Amino acid sequence: IMDLSPHNSLVRYLVGHGHTVFMISWHNPTADDRELGLDDYLHEGVMCAFDTIRARMPGRKVNAVGYCLGGTLLSIAAAAYEHDQRAYLNSITLLAAQTDFSEAGELMLFIDESQVAWLEDLMWQQGYLDNRQMAGAFRLLRSNDLVWSVAVSHYLLGERAPMTDLMAWNADTTRMPYRMHSDYLRKLFLNNDLFSGRYRVNGRPIALSDVHVPVFAVATMTDHVAPWRSVYKVHLMSHCDVDFVLASGGHNAGIISEPGRPGRRYYTATHHRGDRYTDPDKWIALADEKPGSWWPEWEAWLGRVSPGGMVPASAVEGSLGAAPGRYVLER
Repeated sequence: IMDLSPHNSLVRYLVGHGHTVFMISWHNPTADDRELGLDDYLHEGVMCAFDTIRARMPGRKVNAVGYCLGGTLLSIAAAAYEHDQRAYLNSITLLAAQTDFSEAGELMLFIDESQVAWLEDLMWQQGYLDNRQMAGAFRLLRSNDLVWSVAVSHYLLGERAPMTDLMAWNADTTRMPYRMHSDYLRKLFLNNDLFSGRYRVNGRPIALSDVHVPVFAVATMTDHVAPWRSVYKVHLMSHCDVDFVLASGGHNAGIISEPGRPGRRYYTATHHRGDRYTDPDKWIALADEKPGSWWPEWEAWLGRVSPGGMVPASAVEGSLGAAPGRYVLER
């Protein structure tokens, strides 16, 4: 989703402003991956990526970005790194990512002990949560937009909207392995272990209050997956500066919101370490409202928090082929 088309590619935008970009592509699990847990995604995904970047660009810190569940994993990694003193991170950016799941919106209608137990039984049989089951839950959260209006336009009126890159991406759903999805639902949604200081990495509990690097957090106004007031609780990470942006649009289109797209706007304000907490309703009343895309605001922030200037580009060893690369196609 970060690199769908030239005109709205966040990767192209960053590279065009002089940033070196590394990106993780999610593997679509099969029944053979049933025992991959949340810790495997953390260590073999996020942390392994940092090790790889460190080897390729020694001595450089990373401005790390995580989107949705990727942002939750990034916040876990950031807290864990504060324990082992590996100075990988210069800053973290969380896009539509929740760290406190106590008020996670309408999705909580599908998540209680009985529902999770039923899902675990289902995933135990097939080894993963099927993409159709996950997509169905998200469609129900916005049934007027994603179910009934589609039924009316397609089947009653015979009208079909032209396909766009975001629509194609949204239709290309993914699965989640049994162990990882069970960990996610129980440890984060049901028990809220991360925000409560009970989540363990390498046997040691971590706390988001340990994160000291600057944070840039983006929420979107009509997000039905990560409601903006839930994302806003990132302000309770008390030992770091937080630049918070509330952008127009939803979970996908509010993030992939390139400069020049008409009708876009966003609110922004900075919470400095030591400032008193401001509730979300008061925050939006006091925040600056700006027209256009939030991308330039973020790019300017990256420049402010990134000392050392530009780094000359280096040759890529072992080509992945034409975009999106063989890895994405699992070849």
